[in-house]
Amino acid sequence: MVKDHAASPAPADTSARDTVPWHALPADAVLHRLGAEAQGLTSAEAAARRQRHGDNRLQEAPPVPLWRRVARQFDNLLIWVLLAAAGITVAIGHGIDALVILAVVLLNVGIGVIQEGKAERALAAIRGLLAPRAQVWRDGRLLEIDAVHLVPGDVVQVAAGDSLSADVRWLQVHELQIDESALTGESVPTAKQAEPVTPDAPLGDRRSMGYAGTLVTRGQGRAVVVATGMATEMGRIGRLLQTVGDTTTPLVRQMAQLGRWITLAVLAAAALLFGFGWGVRELPALQTFMAAVGLAVAAIPEGLPAIMTVTLAIGVQRMAQRRAIVRRLPAVETLGCVTVICSDKTGTLTRNEMTVQQVVLADGVVEVDGVGYAPTGALRRHGIPLQPAELWREAPALLALAEGAALCNDAELRPGEGDPPDWRLSGDPTEGALLTLAMKAGIDARRLAEERPRIGVLPFESARRYMATAHRRATGHAGAEVWVKGAPERLLAMCSQELDAHGHARPLRRDHWHAQVEQQAAQGRRVLAIARRPWHVSEPLTHDAVAHDLVLVGLVGIIDPPREEAVAAVAACQSAGIRVKMITGDHAVTASAIARQLGLSTGGAALTGQDIEAMDDAALRDAVRTTDVFARAAPEHKLRLVRALQANGEIVAMTGDGVNDAPALKAADVGVAMGHKGTEAAKRAAAMVLADDNFATIARAVEEGRTVYDNLRKVVTFLLPINGGESVSLLVAVLFGLALPIAPVQILWVNMVSSIALAMVLAFEPTEPDVMHRPPRRPDEPMLSPFVLWRIGLVSGLFALGIFGTYRWALASGYPTAVAQTLAVNTLVAMEIFYLFSVRYLRARSFTWVGVRGTPRVLAAVAAACALQALFTYAPFMQAAFGSAALPPELLFVSAAVGAGVLVALELEKGILRRLR
Repeated sequence: MVKDHAASPAPADTSARDTVPWHALPADAVLHRLGAEAQGLTSAEAAARRQRHGDNRLQEAPPVPLWRRVARQFDNLLIWVLLAAAGITVAIGHGIDALVILAVVLLNVGIGVIQEGKAERALAAIRGLLAPRAQVWRDGRLLEIDAVHLVPGDVVQVAAGDSLSADVRWLQVHELQIDESALTGESVPTAKQAEPVTPDAPLGDRRSMGYAGTLVTRGQGRAVVVATGMATEMGRIGRLLQTVGDTTTPLVRQMAQLGRWITLAVLAAAALLFGFGWGVRELPALQTFMAAVGLAVAAIPEGLPAIMTVTLAIGVQRMAQRRAIVRRLPAVETLGCVTVICSDKTGTLTRNEMTVQQVVLADGVVEVDGVGYAPTGALRRHGIPLQPAELWREAPALLALAEGAALCNDAELRPGEGDPPDWRLSGDPTEGALLTLAMKAGIDARRLAEERPRIGVLPFESARRYMATAHRRATGHAGAEVWVKGAPERLLAMCSQELDAHGHARPLRRDHWHAQVEQQAAQGRRVLAIARRPWHVSEPLTHDAVAHDLVLVGLVGIIDPPREEAVAAVAACQSAGIRVKMITGDHAVTASAIARQLGLSTGGAALTGQDIEAMDDAALRDAVRTTDVFARAAPEHKLRLVRALQANGEIVAMTGDGVNDAPALKAADVGVAMGHKGTEAAKRAAAMVLADDNFATIARAVEEGRTVYDNLRKVVTFLLPINGGESVSLLVAVLFGLALPIAPVQILWVNMVSSIALAMVLAFEPTEPDVMHRPPRRPDEPMLSPFVLWRIGLVSGLFALGIFGTYRWALASGYPTAVAQTLAVNTLVAMEIFYLFSVRYLRARSFTWVGVRGTPRVLAAVAAACALQALFTYAPFMQAAFGSAALPPELLFVSAAVGAGVLVALELEKGILRRLR
């Protein structure tokens, strides 16, 4: 059972043994426990309580100092590898190269600090939801005070449009309705009452309570404050947020592991090289040490962290163009391995706009197309669309019901901007759905109201559960008529007749209509009945007068329907091997009905919040494997569900828009908030925000996340063989007592300039065609898969052969050492260029027109690399800095031929692997 989390802030008469929650106590018992009076507190007593309980505000977590946020960015082995590389370059006397490496370090650290500084402000966002002012009774007078001064025992008064500043227990209500969707996920405002409810009532059914941060949509009420500040439901959510630690992503884990492997491999190889050269071959210690330094410089992929950051940033930019705003860079890639999406229902999978789906008449059911408040959609009987202009002849009962829906109505719909327009509702969502139905039937509500002016009204009352309005008949017709809408069981008791297919009254078939009501309710729809009767203009409109002899016109089945695009998005996610689970605060029947329309698995019954509370963690882990619909879920339930899925090894994306979703959004591997209708608390807690509140955008974001990972893997597969080939060539030289084919400073040039320039374009690679037809990759799948390791070994060998082979050939042909080393460097760059065309397609053929042509960015990168290499080879100042020498044209041809040979060898390897598969 989810209890009111307000501590009993009462004076001495509150017993610790009294565990009855506030919502289950009668109003006088609540006042007694609080030591309060219905007329409010005195100023002196309020001041004393404020001293005891503190201000009515949410606590702030102490901010993380800037120095600590900066220091945290260095808790990354690749950063330490880069710093080690900078130290090595300083040791060999190349300060400019060290500055380049340090610039890469500062870029990575700066991005991390900025991203962390923007994140984790969810508690501050919740604090902004609390109303700044409150109407409170003090010293027998109604005063307006700063809400921060409210204390338990204060008696407050609210009206439509007010926000609640604290958790309260209602003492008196008059037609009071509260929008609690941000807290409970309910689709429609909740009617409140002063009478207590059962102790085990879930949060959404505690009609005797009001909660901080919710909005009064109708009526008035007087209540006593039972909890303030961190003792409120909002405060409890804030505490949940503080208990949720930061999650790490698969990419961060994999890159940290890759960094460890690289570091161990570099240190081991350098140590073995130094030990063999100095101890076995008895080479001079300084010469051997410089060779080991050269090996370390060659093996470290200095550009990898920077390119990884750029690849993620490009993914962020692409997602922003597709209406998905990423707040934390690693979340881009994490989407690519999501296995489960947990989605809130209201406003996420559905439009949060009530819609009439069916109209039940005496002669059958009329299906209503369309969703939301837009008046687009056909009225279908037996699958055949009805023409609005012909309803008076084809379906007079339907036309009568539509007129009653427009007349007995206090809401207003207005078209907004855009094409098609975004319709805006003023008033009750259910009445907005009825207005939309009337417009689909061809009725102009304003014109109808002018033709049949209202002459009397009985407002909706929760005790009576109906609303009635009296209207003059249209010009040319004498008298008036009364329209009544309300709960079907209430109106059926007031009706004696029903309207037949021809618009004539006949005796009421009570059992038939009760069966229709049950059928609509079983499909998760909210059911309203509409009835009418003739009226005399001079007769006063009273409840007694309309309590009998009504003619039932029909029933309407209303629901907050799924977004049309969400249905397609759920199917797309399922085809990509991703399970979609609905977690909502709404009722189980409604949630199951929406799930069926979305195509979610409903083989098992929906689990409710009470079911979840009855389970231990092991039982819940078993339940989440087979259950896809969870209803009446409180914030801690959503948090437990996310953690249970993660305990099963799932990578979880959690979507939501309410304050109640914030803890689960923060705990999920990827929290996805709604940008349009979402609360600020949800946006702050999430890693990604959907600008269009469209669940379909998540499917596109998953596609982009998978593309980002593919491109990162291409970058790794491109860079590591280059470093491997350089390292192997140096090892061979030392093992056989030969001069180094490439100097350490020349290796650094290649790694930091041409390699990065070429690898960077892989971050822009387009999405591969089959990306959304693959199952999600395993979260523990290493970046260096067996295929990638094979490719690294093969390409490293080819590169080492090309580097060492051209170097030794040049020396044997009589060229000086500087020319031979320059030839080796140019051959390395040529092999990189041709390998770039191969690595763009790890398994598919590269000998295609598209593969050879590449993309504009690929061709630009190749041109840039060639230009930089020409500068390296022929510019005098570069020759002085790097020990390079000008090459004759025939040697440039040799370099290009060796590079083309690498491409041919890799194409043959791809063909063999395709045949083996």
